[in-house]
Amino acid sequence: MIAYIHGKLLEATDKSCIILTPGGVGYELFLTISAISTLPESGSDVTFYVHSVIREDAFDLYGFPCFDDREVFRTLISVDRLGPKKALAILSQFGPKDLQDLVFREDTKTLSIVPGIGPKSARQILWSLKDKMENLKSATVRSGACPVEGDRSEFLDALSGLRNFGYGDDEVRDILKDIFEEEPDLDAGGAIRLALKKISQNK
Repeated sequence: MIAYIHGKLLEATDKSCIILTPGGVGYELFLTISAISTLPESGSDVTFYVHSVIREDAFDLYGFPCFDDREVFRTLISVDRLGPKKALAILSQFGPKDLQDLVFREDTKTLSIVPGIGPKSARQILWSLKDKMENLKSATVRSGACPVEGDRSEFLDALSGLRNFGYGDDEVRDILKDIFEEEPDLDAGGAIRLALKKISQNK
């Protein structure tokens, strides 16, 4: 069972990427939209936690940039009749904290925005997740392990803004992660200013 992959990013699509390991083997990983959007340039080193789905007709690998995302994914696919594709679609829209809030509020309307999940399915998923809340709580408590989860949109907006300043993703991703770990409520503009300051100090 593959649990962790480190290698170079070979190719990426809007749904997956191919990682070339040091041994010369290429693995295709299905990713969330947010993970796809933060991929570095081809040839860059990348690391993913992996969940393997093995069936008679398929061997699919799902990749997650942090441990907590993978654990929430596993919690989701433990729900009756919720497969890995829909679980990935949910994680593309909501992080662990967002999901926890949806469960507490029983917010079927918001969960129903995920493609392929109607109001009836959303109700069943939220009801089932109530019994599995400890896994979601643990992921939220450990949110520092996956700083993008603090606020995906602010992180991605800050990353995009720094690209406009001419910086590559590899140059600024770790800097932004450190910034959002220290100040999780920071907006994108504030994060960009701090990142530029850190970059100038490191020169």
